[in-house]
Amino acid sequence: MAKKKTIPDSSAKNKDEECSHECSGCASAANCSDAKAGLPPKAAIDVKHVIMVLSGKGGVGKSTVSVNLAYALSNHGYRVGLLDLDMHGPNIPKMLGIEDHKLAILGERIEPVHVTGKLSVISMAFLLPDTSTPIIWRGPMKMAAINQFLTEVNWGSLDYLVVDLPPGTGDEALTIAQLAPNVRGAVIVTTPQDVATLDSRKAAKFIQKLGLPVIGIIENMSGMLCPHCGEEIDIFGKGGGKKIAEELSVPFLGAIPIDIEMRKAGDEGRPFIIRRAGATGDNATWASVDAVMEQLIKVVPG
Repeated sequence: MAKKKTIPDSSAKNKDEECSHECSGCASAANCSDAKAGLPPKAAIDVKHVIMVLSGKGGVGKSTVSVNLAYALSNHGYRVGLLDLDMHGPNIPKMLGIEDHKLAILGERIEPVHVTGKLSVISMAFLLPDTSTPIIWRGPMKMAAINQFLTEVNWGSLDYLVVDLPPGTGDEALTIAQLAPNVRGAVIVTTPQDVATLDSRKAAKFIQKLGLPVIGIIENMSGMLCPHCGEEIDIFGKGGGKKIAEELSVPFLGAIPIDIEMRKAGDEGRPFIIRRAGATGDNATWASVDAVMEQLIKVVPG
């Protein structure tokens, strides 16, 4: 008689349920003693805080938040690494104006691209022959690449490693949670409408199931000031991010409005946070971005 196949519970192991012992795909692996025994050791990287940035769905501005957060931290004098793990859509180099750079090998280590004296970047985009080349990999290949980016890169001594993850709750987020040292938690980026906040709840609960805290929720694209009449237009609604933060009892880090200058900043490779108030004609947007980043820095001090 064939043995009955059981399906692992991603939230908690049922006493009557048998473990599949497939730790790499189990959301409970980070807190499971059996899984820990079978996982490779934590990456030997000198970093005080690893911050994951993720979203439940794409198109909410997660990479924009990652870039501006990394720059804000470096502007405060912290040594920051920015790890772009959105392997199928690596946009971080474009948003930093370094998309033409390639990675170099010094000795036996990969040298990250140094944006400033305090900010270094690694992205799959640096390894592609051109910007239109797709990555067609299954999970194990992505996991191997993540391990290399953690263990074989000359990051030096970091105060923060900001990890820009692809949308959803897949291999990349799980691998970082299992392999990176000193993971302090995750920042969840959402837009206000119900379709986005529904998926953001899933992302937040995914992080909690890994035994990690949700550092906070950022509501992006929260209203827009009409450039002609100055009236605020709630294109995607408003308040959805704050609502789910209250439901989940996690910090709400603030809201960032839609701004044409924010889009231009990303396209031009010059992060919005480094533009001083008054430079864009919309001080309110700059102040909103700066306030969100300052609040985040308070939550995870250096």
